[in-house]
Formats: sequence, C-alpha cells, structure tokens
Amino acid sequence: QIQLVESGGGLVQPGGSLRLSCVASGLIFMIYDLAWYRQAPGKERELVAEITGGRTNTPWAADSVKGRFTASRDNAANTAYLQMNNLQPDDTAVYYCKAHYGQYAYWGQGTQVTVSS
Repeated sequence: QIQLVESGGGLVQPGGSLRLSCVASGLIFMIYDLAWYRQAPGKERELVAEITGGRTNTPWAADSVKGRFTASRDNAANTAYLQMNNLQPDDTAVYYCKAHYGQYAYWGQGTQVTVSS
C-alpha cells in the first residue's frame, strides 16, 4: 500500500519558519519527483515547490515563494522536506505533498499551516 504522510504544520507568527516532512512508503521513493502544493480556503490548489527524483534531485520553487521556501529530500529515509522561512499570512493553507513518476501520482493527506500574530 502506497502512503504519503505529511507532518510539521502548525501555527507560526509572521516572519517565522516551519519545516514540513512527507514520509513515503510502498513505492521506490528515489525515482519519484516530489512536489509540494498548497490550498487556501476558497482558492485553487497551487504548486509551490518541487524536487526531482532520479540522479538530479533538482529543486524548484514558484515565484511567490522563491527565496523563502526550499524543497529537499532524503532518499535513505524516504522523506521529502519543505523548509519555509519568513512565513507570511498569505502562506496560510493546507500543504500537500505529491509523489509523481510518469503516469503515477500519489498524494498525502495534507498538513495545516497557519501564519498569524
């Protein structure tokens, strides 16, 4: 059974940091690209960061979070990370990880991030 479990969300003040984790099981983790999405209330789900699989492990971040969010991975631990710095109220959302490879895609259940003073 393939499963992705996110953790690390919570309440943080503006300017604070959080690191989200996504632990995968049941798949060959290292070949999958790992993407991080977020969905705020009343808004569509948006891609915010990603890190490729295979030999490249190249990170990418959306313009809205570039310089603040960084995707990384530890293939030995079957875990992907999203480091989020200088968080702002607009970053408040449910954050999801997605593992994808070719036609295959698997989602986690999401973790809530709330940025508020």
